[in-house]
Amino acid sequence: MKFYPATELALNSKGQIYHLGLSPDEIADTILLVGDQDRVSLISAFFDTIEHQSQHREFVCHTGTYQGKRISALSTGIGTDNIDITVNELDALVNIDLGTRSEKAEKKSLNLIRIGTCGILQPEIPIHSYLVSTHAFGLDNVAHFYDIKFNELETEMNRRINAFLELPEAVNTYFVSANDDLTYTLTGEMCFPGVTITSSGFYGPQGRALRLGSKLDGIQLKAQHFSENNLRLVNFEMESSALFALGRSLGHRCATICLGVANRPKTTFSEGYGEAMKGLIQFVLDRI
Repeated sequence: MKFYPATELALNSKGQIYHLGLSPDEIADTILLVGDQDRVSLISAFFDTIEHQSQHREFVCHTGTYQGKRISALSTGIGTDNIDITVNELDALVNIDLGTRSEKAEKKSLNLIRIGTCGILQPEIPIHSYLVSTHAFGLDNVAHFYDIKFNELETEMNRRINAFLELPEAVNTYFVSANDDLTYTLTGEMCFPGVTITSSGFYGPQGRALRLGSKLDGIQLKAQHFSENNLRLVNFEMESSALFALGRSLGHRCATICLGVANRPKTTFSEGYGEAMKGLIQFVLDRI
């Protein structure tokens, strides 16, 4: 089995995985990923029991049980760069023996479910709707650093969306699918399924321009008109493409469901989504 030296598999002084600050027994097989650190306690407030609580940097983790099922809630911070850390280190916790620094013969598959917020790209979808990512179109570059295989549909859809949106040549994109079974589990009457555009930033990479102009100006208006193979672009966020690409490649089941807090075509923004987020968390917990 492959051996991982200290420079490649970084551990802290307690022998825990370096950035997350966690040991293997402190995470469940089902992990709810959130960007906001404060959202972890929103989730664990629903737990019947809490067995573990920790924080290292932006990575807050609570593990407990909900209706008899062991679940972890983990904050990732914002962006696909943090997802790169999160997915690799969660995989290491379950598939590498940290003591011997060697790969385990028997692999474990985690359920990684992102609960986030997003900008809506379709004008008819109301604020505070639940948007389920069937696929992600990555405007970030994380997946391009890895030997990841994309299937024929993913390659073709990446080409078609690129052509439709007329993206600058410097933007190197990819298209990747969420886990079908997990996505189906998260879909209900309040949900709007579709393709999520994942960007590497909140302003220019999503077509926003304050004092500095964006090369993607108007993308939020153009995106609403794309439709191919019964797929449409429904929202903008900042994590799912890397989650799906890296997670799937490592053998994990990944899905994303977001609360729509802004309707980009209608230029409307939520006046407060605390209670709506609690509703989404309850919705997810009851389905997993």
